[in-house]
Amino acid sequence: MNLRQLRYFVAVAEALSFTSAARTLHISQPPLSQQIRALEEDLGVRLLERTKRRVALTEPGRLFLEEARKLLAQAESARVAVTNAAAGYTGRLRLAYPVSAAFHPALPRTLLEFARIAPAVQVELTEMYTSALYDALLADQVDVGYVRALPPESMRQRLQIRELDREPLFLALPAAHPLASRGRIDLRDLADTPFVSQPGRYGTTIYNALVTLTAKAGFHPNIVQEAQQVTGLLALVSAGIGVALVPASLQAIHLHGVRLRQIDDPEAVLLLALATRIDTNIPVLERFLAMVDEMLGLDGNLTPA
Repeated sequence: MNLRQLRYFVAVAEALSFTSAARTLHISQPPLSQQIRALEEDLGVRLLERTKRRVALTEPGRLFLEEARKLLAQAESARVAVTNAAAGYTGRLRLAYPVSAAFHPALPRTLLEFARIAPAVQVELTEMYTSALYDALLADQVDVGYVRALPPESMRQRLQIRELDREPLFLALPAAHPLASRGRIDLRDLADTPFVSQPGRYGTTIYNALVTLTAKAGFHPNIVQEAQQVTGLLALVSAGIGVALVPASLQAIHLHGVRLRQIDDPEAVLLLALATRIDTNIPVLERFLAMVDEMLGLDGNLTPA
């Protein structure tokens, strides 16, 4: 017994005519009759009563018709499931991102679009710093990650990076700060100002950017307080403890007593990119990356106008 014989039997049983069933199946009548006889011989049961004038189901044939329909439906379900999995429309995608990326439009935009085109995919989201994210990628704990900096040189041959945006960095100041009324701020004017920052020991990109930009301005920042998450920096700024460097996308957070101002330095930007392993072969990841590439091709970036 095979699926072809089941399809042939169902066609004959529903039409109660070998001629009509053969026409529906786009085959000639002799091979159809042969397959039905082979099925009956295999089962050891007569499924159809045949005369020159009519074809009728036997009682075992009526029972077998119900089971044949179930088997064919299960086979079709299995075929669809395998096809969808191979095309990346089902499965699991492990995606990681730093907290600062959660406020950039690219993350929600890609997640919403992927949920639209592949609603059956289970997306597992994890927050982690960029440096830890690279380690997780290479350890096969994550499939794809939004990152805020390029990987170390030692990792670059094993990773693929898709640049999504170079987001401006802003300066978050207490509303009462003397420079808060300015439209743009020169970091050299902050040499004696206390800063709040993420801890450098975690390899955070905000900390690295702060040290690099202030060194260019001729001083080392006086960091008086740390917060592990970039959103925590705004709370410290609101409390008047210091000023902080933050991505422009944090303008979405309206915290009392905080002013965000542009920095007068074209290099005051923060990378946002997608990182994956080069040697990966996961259909659901390939579907996600193809979607991102298409969005980038249409828009040039993933930031809505």
